[in-house]
Amino acid sequence: MDSPVQWASCGEAWIGLIRHVWISGVPAEDDRGPVIEGPPILLEITGPRACDPIVERYGDAAKLALYTRKFTEDTIVEPFKYSYGARIKGQLTWAADLLRARPYSKSGWISLTTPGEPYDSVPCLTGLAFRIRDGGLHMTATFRSQNAFTSYLNYLPLADVQAEMGRVLAVPPGPMRVFVDVPHLYLADAGAALRVMRPAFARLI
Repeated sequence: MDSPVQWASCGEAWIGLIRHVWISGVPAEDDRGPVIEGPPILLEITGPRACDPIVERYGDAAKLALYTRKFTEDTIVEPFKYSYGARIKGQLTWAADLLRARPYSKSGWISLTTPGEPYDSVPCLTGLAFRIRDGGLHMTATFRSQNAFTSYLNYLPLADVQAEMGRVLAVPPGPMRVFVDVPHLYLADAGAALRVMRPAFARLI
């Protein structure tokens, strides 16, 4: 696999993923309507932080608050069909104990899927990995699918998960890698995505 595409922040990665799908994607179908599907991508956010000026300007604060609850609460928050909080929390202690005992380990992977669960409840985020490298806590998030237009709603809460894990281990956060197998953009969101991508991306190049 090629080296990851690097972005400095969650907001830059958000705009970069929209651009990736817009430039490289092809028409496809989805339960919610027609989409543009991009090729798989591995990206790296070198400075993941929950506070992000691009997201503050172009993102949706109400939706971000809702997704933050999805990542932090143990119960399912409507309109979602599963809770990342419930799937992640119980496993972080195991991963932290492993890295304390074996700081060099590559085994700090946790799964967010459950065999045989309903088809419409399979999470988009399927796994998280934690590694201590170069004096920092590196994290990898693996997505089976990701809506490029709303990807920042996952990246910022994940930055909080990484930061919290770093506090538990007394290790500063390092980069966050994100692998997306099927990045996509709903045609219904195309106009709004262009309004975000054009002005925001011009500031990044």
